[in-house]
Amino acid sequence: MHFRLLTKFTLVTSGALLLAMLFFSWNNVRSLKNFFLEEEIKNVDNLSETIIQTTHYQMLENDRKRVYQMIQEVGTQKGVEYIRLVNKDGFVIFSTDRAEIGTLLDKKADACNMCHGRGKPLLKASSMSRSRLFKDRKGKEVLGIAKGIYSDPSCLSAACHFHTPNAKLLGVLDVTVSLQSMNARIASYRHEIIILIVSLLGLLLLSLTILTHRLIHRPVRQFLNHTRRLASGDLESRIETSSGDELGELATSFNTMALNLKKARDELREWADTLEMRVEERTSEIKKIQSELLQSEKLAALGEMSAGIAHEVNNPLTGILMFASMLHEDPRLHPELKNDLLTILEETRRCAKIVRGLLEFSRKSLPQKVLTSVNDLLETVLELVEHQEFFFDIEVVRKYDPALPQTLLDPNQIEQVFMNIILNAAQAIPDGGRMTIETGIRPSSPWIFARIVDNGCGISGDHLEKIFDPFFSTKGAQGTGLGLSVSYGIVENHGGQIEVESCQEENNGTTFTVLLPILEDEDNQERGQV
Repeated sequence: MHFRLLTKFTLVTSGALLLAMLFFSWNNVRSLKNFFLEEEIKNVDNLSETIIQTTHYQMLENDRKRVYQMIQEVGTQKGVEYIRLVNKDGFVIFSTDRAEIGTLLDKKADACNMCHGRGKPLLKASSMSRSRLFKDRKGKEVLGIAKGIYSDPSCLSAACHFHTPNAKLLGVLDVTVSLQSMNARIASYRHEIIILIVSLLGLLLLSLTILTHRLIHRPVRQFLNHTRRLASGDLESRIETSSGDELGELATSFNTMALNLKKARDELREWADTLEMRVEERTSEIKKIQSELLQSEKLAALGEMSAGIAHEVNNPLTGILMFASMLHEDPRLHPELKNDLLTILEETRRCAKIVRGLLEFSRKSLPQKVLTSVNDLLETVLELVEHQEFFFDIEVVRKYDPALPQTLLDPNQIEQVFMNIILNAAQAIPDGGRMTIETGIRPSSPWIFARIVDNGCGISGDHLEKIFDPFFSTKGAQGTGLGLSVSYGIVENHGGQIEVESCQEENNGTTFTVLLPILEDEDNQERGQV
């Protein structure tokens, strides 16, 4: 059987309060009984002393009749069971219960316990020691006080004197009273205590139940319902906090937990909703990285091969070019052969140009970096090419960032990169058009960018993936296919990147973006200035 928290708390509290009240009541009733008993003993002892004192004169006169009459009158008082006189030998010489007169009491009897109970007669005893509680013949609880009658100097000269001068204890006055009145008062008090305990316990339990229900049970039920709603997925559920105690702090913690769970769920849902897009983005990034790694491997392998080929071809090619030139200048040469020889010279020079490109491609010299302005480099390249004939019909739009910081780079190598890209862009718009050159800092990234945009014919998708491959060219016999490959290697050696976007729609053209790292600290600036 399962009990609710309120029931358990009420039962435990009720049990503790009941035990505490019962102990208090028992102790209180016991103390009250002892108090009443002490008062009753004092009253009976005073009554015994009064009897002895009031009958003293009659005893000296040996007026026993008057003494017995006075004792008989006192014995008629309410609550007095009987009064008896016992001599030192244990004979009852008088008693209000006439059946006892003349009888011999046993030393172990109740009247003698106060003196003979310890085996040796006592001459003196306190009133508490002389008191005794016992049941009478009717079964009622009674209190008896035995008070000694001692020898007095006046007794030695009295007419009734019959004891020896050495006698000290002459007899005992034994007074027995009923405790019915005292027990009735104690019972009444006990009943009042029980009624008070029951009333007080009921009031306390009612108060505790109301307070517990309001301060504990109701908030706990709210917490339980709240956790059930959270478990069912209702993360909008909140607990009303109206108190500043521990339960109020717990409610605040529950609300904070629900808010955090909602945020986490929303983030998971957002991740789930955008997972496909994120996977595609990550896949695209991986493909891009793989492409860059593949491109680097290609460049490294072809660089080594190109260096070997260039050195092997360059020597015989130089000889061919030298002897062809000498033969072309020889007057003995038939005029009809000069045109053929001129073709040989032109093709040999073209081969030499290809060999120089191979050597440049294979020569991975470390960049000599100095602090340089990208804006100034672009302007220098434009000054070199703007006066060329194929540039006359091209509008150049400059969008330089005037606040662009200087950065560490090899100006000659980066100038070669910009030259290759700008010449390619110009050749893509042979009938005139617009070229936009823009610089700046890419937001939220440590990159300086130089963007060259043309509105030419663009690059097809098939060609776009191969433009950085060595010897790939869309210019036919006019190109070597090494310009962009060399540019890619230069930018990579600078820790940068080249991005390209192209659209074959009318007037959209191609966009090349060169990314170069920004200086990170003043130490780099100092190294660049050295």
